[in-house]
Amino acid sequence: MTGKSAVKPFVREVSRTTWYLARGRDRMHMAHESSCIFVGLYAVFLLCGLRALAAGPDVYQAFLASLTSPLAMVFHWVAFPVILFHTVSWFQVTPKAMPIQLGETFVPGPVIVIGHYVVWLALSLFILFMGGVLHG
Repeated sequence: MTGKSAVKPFVREVSRTTWYLARGRDRMHMAHESSCIFVGLYAVFLLCGLRALAAGPDVYQAFLASLTSPLAMVFHWVAFPVILFHTVSWFQVTPKAMPIQLGETFVPGPVIVIGHYVVWLALSLFILFMGGVLHG
């Protein structure tokens, strides 16, 4: 004998297209990754709004009028919860993706997550205040 085993190792068959359906963790990962499509679409939407603003008052008013269309309303009603899910799921994995080390110890994960929520709330309130929604 040459020292090699005649037994082939077990190789589990994995579907190339539905592998993520087997485990809940993989389904959540794919849902998070898929939700970035809405984040990208909303970024393009905001860029179109900036372009319309730069083009002049008439173009910007037409852009604002287009926001009242049923298609725009449906897009916003769908995009908001999907983008909210994307944000929350990203905050939950941030301690693993971006651990913070102070000296020899790491900042606990919940502290990092809470810090992200605090900054998100503060920035949201600042933007609402600057936009004139909140009057001080």
